Amino acid sequence: MKIALTGSGGMLGTAIKTVFSGNELIKFTRDRFDITVLNNVVKQVKDAKPDFLIHAAAFTEVDRCESEPEMAYLINGIGTRNIAMACEEIKCPVIYISTDYIFDGKKQSPYDEWDTPNPINEYGLSKLMGERFLSSLTSRFYIIRTSWLYGKNGKNFVDTICKLLSDKDTIEVVHDQTGCPTYTIDLAKKILEILGKGYGTYHITNAGDCSWYDLAMQIAKIKGSNKEIIPVTSERFKRPAPRPRNSVLGSTMLKLEKIDKPRPWEEALKEYLG
Repeated sequence: MKIALTGSGGMLGTAIKTVFSGNELIKFTRDRFDITVLNNVVKQVKDAKPDFLIHAAAFTEVDRCESEPEMAYLINGIGTRNIAMACEEIKCPVIYISTDYIFDGKKQSPYDEWDTPNPINEYGLSKLMGERFLSSLTSRFYIIRTSWLYGKNGKNFVDTICKLLSDKDTIEVVHDQTGCPTYTIDLAKKILEILGKGYGTYHITNAGDCSWYDLAMQIAKIKGSNKEIIPVTSERFKRPAPRPRNSVLGSTMLKLEKIDKPRPWEEALKEYLG
């Protein structure tokens, strides 16, 4: 397959390049492929003629999105609109990477693909804009919502905790936010498996869920660290962007398509830290 990839230099893009190495990859990087300029996007996508385009480029700094909402809307919203319009012209399916942060976190059980989005921060709103543009401008799309990503070549919670365990005797981690840690390699493998299957919205994370505190404790266990990790509430860390308390994603669409959910998050984390 001939696969075009935006955000190829990022954390998920790095994993996709590894997993998709057996295919012809067209790597669109920020320096030569500005997703916010429609004419540029249309021309380059037309010239490349990919079989699929994976749109992983995004403005993902959640707290910065609060202070720079127009930038978030431009990159995550308008940028995705431009990708959709370009791909529709050549009938190329789009795989759009979205987020658990489109939900408000008030549900007491996992969010299914058909639950109503209600973002509580600008990042979530901008990613929802991208979803809406995509679903209205092309019929050939996969919206893949994921959460709590970690992997090589990008800032993430797992690497941050490893550094804190090395540098400090005691660390504090919130225990009242629950989600699904997801290893970028496992997500990339599932994206490859989904291509060619039925279009629509999919929730893809590693199996199981935990709090940030639980995740930090598991990291310490794997690393053999006996540093003290103290559970605290979200109020202890005042951040510009509010986070959903529950962002666990249920993967009903994978079940209906008879696609296995990625392995348990504990197994994936052990491999990453091994």
